[in-house]
Amino acid sequence: MPSEIVIKCSQAIAEKKWNIAFAESATAGRMSAEFSMTKVSGKILRGGIVCYQVFVKQQLLNVPRSAIENHTPESAQVTQKLAQQASKIFHSKITVAITGLTTAGGSETRTKPVGTIFFYIITPTAKISHRQVFKGTAEEIVLQAIDKTAALILDSISSLKSA
Repeated sequence: MPSEIVIKCSQAIAEKKWNIAFAESATAGRMSAEFSMTKVSGKILRGGIVCYQVFVKQQLLNVPRSAIENHTPESAQVTQKLAQQASKIFHSKITVAITGLTTAGGSETRTKPVGTIFFYIITPTAKISHRQVFKGTAEEIVLQAIDKTAALILDSISSLKSA
């Protein structure tokens, strides 16, 4: 069952008559699955692409090899490119891209430890770039990242209401 914040986020998207799509690396489809279990999923969910491996990022989403080589597959720059490309594919009002390190063995460093997640969210009114380090098991990191995505989208929608 999706978390409360995913449910609230989905409802807010539906109220705006917007839709959402995902380019998922670190979450490997779990974010699409969580949003698909809300009551309004049929109204809002366009789809998602799991782009876990580098060649999928390059071949399916046209992320330049140079971006991956210069910044690593788990980086703000690659995540932004994933969101931009997925937005074109899905023609979505909201497009979320997520990369990161849920387990050891990727591009982790002292400054980019396991648990580091990169978000890039495109909405009709904002472009949100966010980096956060989460703690826990791989599943806990993924679930925290999904909730953070929902919170970032909700904050963006809420700021429209108060503007």
